[in-house]
Amino acid sequence: MIHEVNGLDVHILEAGFESPGRPLALLLHGFPDLAYGWRHLIPILADAGYHVVAPDQRGFGRTTGWAEGYDAQLGPFSLLNMARDVLALVSALGHRRTAMLVGHDLASPVAAYCALARPDVFPSLVLMSAPFPGPPALPFGTAGSEAPAARPNTENQKLAAALTTLDPPREYYQQYLSTRRANEDMWHPPQGLHAFLRAFFYVKSGDWPGNTPHSLKVRTAEEFAKMPTYYVMDLGKTMPETVAPFAPSVAEILACKWLTEPELGVYTQEYDRTGFQGALQAYRVLSDPELNAELRLFSGKTIDVPSLFIGGKSDWGTYAAPGTLDVMRTKATTRMSGIELIDGAGHWIQQERPQQLGALLLSFAKEAVGADHTGDSGLGDRQPG
Repeated sequence: MIHEVNGLDVHILEAGFESPGRPLALLLHGFPDLAYGWRHLIPILADAGYHVVAPDQRGFGRTTGWAEGYDAQLGPFSLLNMARDVLALVSALGHRRTAMLVGHDLASPVAAYCALARPDVFPSLVLMSAPFPGPPALPFGTAGSEAPAARPNTENQKLAAALTTLDPPREYYQQYLSTRRANEDMWHPPQGLHAFLRAFFYVKSGDWPGNTPHSLKVRTAEEFAKMPTYYVMDLGKTMPETVAPFAPSVAEILACKWLTEPELGVYTQEYDRTGFQGALQAYRVLSDPELNAELRLFSGKTIDVPSLFIGGKSDWGTYAAPGTLDVMRTKATTRMSGIELIDGAGHWIQQERPQQLGALLLSFAKEAVGADHTGDSGLGDRQPG
C-alpha cells in the first residue's frame, strides 16, 4: 500500500524493487481488471531490469480513498485527475520519470493524458486495446460567423437513439455501463459472479471463435450492429444475460491456461467485496461533456513522445470507435512507431499473450530510450528515500 497518493491509498503489485536505481515500468489496467491482470507480464519486465509497478486504479480492488455509490461526485474520476493519480504515484515511489508507461483499455486515455500533459515525466507511451483520438478540439475560425455559440456534442445521444430503432433494438455497452442498474446487474447476476466473470473474460478473448474484428466504415447504428452483442447489446438485456449463452464449457475452462480457476477466483473475491460501481464511474465520465470540458485545455496538442499501440488480432476494441486508429496514428501522435496486433490474443493481451507482449514492450523501450535502458539514460532516476 502506498499512502497519500492524490487522496488515495494505492494498492500496488511490484517486482524488481530490491535493486535501487532500476528504471520504472508502470502498468495501468482497464475494466473489469485489476493490478493482478499484469501478473504474467510483471516478472518478464523485472527480469529485464525494470522496477515494475502495477496499481489497482481509482475505483478498483484494494485501492481506497474514492467515494462509493452511483450518486458520488464524478469529478475525482475525470481523466485528468486519474492522470494526477499516476503522476503522484511515480513521485511517491521515488522516481522522477517512467521508462515505460503502459495503459490498457480504460487506462489507455489516462496514460495518453499523462504523456500529453507531462512528457518530462512520461517520455514514452504504450497504448493497448483502446486507440487515442487526441484531445477534444475547440471551435476554430468562428470569430466571423454570426452564430459562434458552440453546440453541445450530441453524437453519442444520436447514436444511442439510432440503435434503438434497429431490429432488434440495440444499446452500446458504454451506455449500459453508465446506468444505475449496471453495478447490481453484474455484482449479483443470476449465474453467480464467478460464472459471469468467466463468461465475460472468455467472450472478449481470443479463445472465443465469434471474435472476427474488422474496421467499421462509419459511426452509424447499422455499422455498430456488426459488432458482437457484448459491445452492442440487445436493448433491455443485462451484461450477464448477454454473455451467458457464450459461457465456455468445462473442457474449455480447463484448457484456459492464461486464466485458471484459482486466478479467476481472485477477481471473483475482489469484485464480490467491492462491487463494480467504482470501476464503472469512468464510463460515466466519458459520456459527460461537462466533465470532459477541461480536456479542451489540450486542444490541438499532440503526443510528441515515442509511442506504440498494441492490440489483439481478435479484439474488437481496436475498431470500436470507427476511424480512431487512423486519427491516432496520423494526427494525435507525432512519433508513433507502429500498430502491433498480436495473433491469438483478444482483449486481455497481457494475460493471453504475455511473452509476445513483453517482447514488443522491451523492443520498443530499447528503441525509445536507447539500447542501455538500464544504464545512463536518466530514465532510472530514483531518489534516495
